[in-house]
Amino acid sequence: MVQLGIFDVNDRLARLSEIGDQLEAFGRVVDFEVFRPDLTAALNYRSGGAQGGRPAFDVVMMFKVLVIQTVNNLSDDRAEFLINDRLSFMRFLGLELTGRVPDAKTIWLFREKLTKAGVIQTLFARFDEALRAQGYVAAGGQIVDASLVRAPKQCHTQEEKEQLRQGEIPPSWQNHPAKLRQKDRDARWKVKYGKAKAAAPGSGPHRKLVDIAVPVFGYQNHIAIDRAYGLIRGWQATDAGQHETSQLRRGLLDTANNAPEIWADQGYRSQENERWLAAHGFASRVHFRKPQGKPWPEAWQAANRERSPIRARVEHVFAVQKDKMALFIRTIGLPRAKLKIGLANLAYNIQRLIYLRRVGLA
Repeated sequence: MVQLGIFDVNDRLARLSEIGDQLEAFGRVVDFEVFRPDLTAALNYRSGGAQGGRPAFDVVMMFKVLVIQTVNNLSDDRAEFLINDRLSFMRFLGLELTGRVPDAKTIWLFREKLTKAGVIQTLFARFDEALRAQGYVAAGGQIVDASLVRAPKQCHTQEEKEQLRQGEIPPSWQNHPAKLRQKDRDARWKVKYGKAKAAAPGSGPHRKLVDIAVPVFGYQNHIAIDRAYGLIRGWQATDAGQHETSQLRRGLLDTANNAPEIWADQGYRSQENERWLAAHGFASRVHFRKPQGKPWPEAWQAANRERSPIRARVEHVFAVQKDKMALFIRTIGLPRAKLKIGLANLAYNIQRLIYLRRVGLA
């Protein structure tokens, strides 16, 4: 086999740039060094070999590995292989062909340290500061929504489900540590309502939209984007059983947005939320609910029609995360799920920034 020389490698990298290397774009628009102080402080990472043993991998480089995993939906083993295999990955991480590459275990340990440090919200906020410094100030009001993030289904008896809801560990699990480690005690079930094409009774060969209810096991990603740029400005991760209504009042909204309007679907409308929004200086543009047992007021229907095109913009975020990032929680427990969801939100903002730069919005 013919080995590539340095000029061959440079030619290959130049070709990757020509045809569009997404990771090169990441490195061009994001100064990942802004994360270094928070990563170093949170992980108490040693640099160099002064304390003996093999030098640790650079914290920023390891964080970029997690970004690669998030964008490409990679397991630790697959990430290790592709970092060794792909020149585009090596260039993004600043690795040489003959350099040391983090293995799957190292990647797992780094992510576990980040999880225990609980630093993902801090890292997200750090990048938001960088966005604002570049002129992407939150503006135009906020659009709020939540999306279910699936996790592997788990089979529990009704009694076990009730015990988990009460924060208890089922007695049958306590004497089986191996089984307990594989049980996600934080994820919950939620019924997702929607529509699907199906053959309705008496419709013959024709198919029409019918209401469906699909149970989903996992977590929720609650986000608030700004209307001007479509960037995520606030987010929360919860189990799937939490109702989105309450999250509106729990630090989800960005108080620095220059407009008071809040758009959301009817699931967020409640008397408590409306009072809270008014008391905190926000202007509600939350969709109206149909009155129970009464016809729709025409004014409410007109208001919903006017608000729908604006509110629908938030769906783009979830489409990218589900379709392109294939966001799925394979880990166990809310802290790990929160890191995974936070990384997906951060990665979305990076991709959104690339788009905003390309179309000249600033």
